[in-house]
Amino acid sequence: MTEAKTGTATASWSSLGCLVHLTVTEPEMLGAARALLEADLAALDVACSRFRPDSELAGLDRAGGQPVELSPLLAEAVAVALRAAELTGGDVDPTVGEAIAACGYDRDFTLVAPDGPAVNLVIRAVPGWQQVRLDRATRTLTMPPGVRLDLGATAKAWTADRSADRIASTLGTGVLVGLGGDISVAGPAPDGGWCIRVQDITGRPEEDPSGPATVVAITGGGLATSSTTARRWRRGGSVLHHILDPRTGLPPAAVWRTVSVTAATCADANAASTAAIIRGDAATGWLASLRLPARLVSDTGRVETVAGWPAE
Repeated sequence: MTEAKTGTATASWSSLGCLVHLTVTEPEMLGAARALLEADLAALDVACSRFRPDSELAGLDRAGGQPVELSPLLAEAVAVALRAAELTGGDVDPTVGEAIAACGYDRDFTLVAPDGPAVNLVIRAVPGWQQVRLDRATRTLTMPPGVRLDLGATAKAWTADRSADRIASTLGTGVLVGLGGDISVAGPAPDGGWCIRVQDITGRPEEDPSGPATVVAITGGGLATSSTTARRWRRGGSVLHHILDPRTGLPPAAVWRTVSVTAATCADANAASTAAIIRGDAATGWLASLRLPARLVSDTGRVETVAGWPAE
């Protein structure tokens, strides 16, 4: 989340199951910036929602393995997801759709019961992103029958980047777009940069943070926080959450409950933060090797920082 500075204007609301936060450096542009962002979010929902039966993504479930020509928006969203899978060695895999539904996350999260009877969880690798073929020139997608895509791990971060760039270039203002834990900035930054409070659970700036928190400043690119604490539920004796290890189709071992990463784009930061939770003990060395500044909070609340993230 951002902490507002003098000379900026801010709006916050809920959309797509997350808190939306918009700040501009030209206060008179706030209304127009919000209109652009709301249009982008509405288009994302129609193209990429896993929960709308009329979404373009849901229509792929009925394709039966036949090639499908995608809209430009969904084609780009799928391309971003496949790039994230490649960059993370398959840790962030868009073919987890069936597995995450089997875990109980089969509807908008506000409708997922926080507690419920046990489900039959079977260790089974997801189909794998390599089976998804996207021809960028023709926007044609081909994948085996039964493969269900879930773009939740990448689409919001990419939309934050896309919307921030569009607002800055269209309106000539510095802008911060926050979609849950995914934050992207574009255009001129305020003096001292964009001050962002990083915490375990996304909330409003005026509220006290829950758990360990810190404030950092960025002037460009993106910052993403992936967490197992915000979207979690219980089925029988099992605590489940929305981040799955594609090698098992189940939540990874509890090592990190929150990982925050900065990168040149929010999409890249989010791919790295999600992969870090899946990688567990190997995450710090991996992030350091990529020179991605990161803050990791262990399942017990211990904080580690790597690659130049400010010490607390």
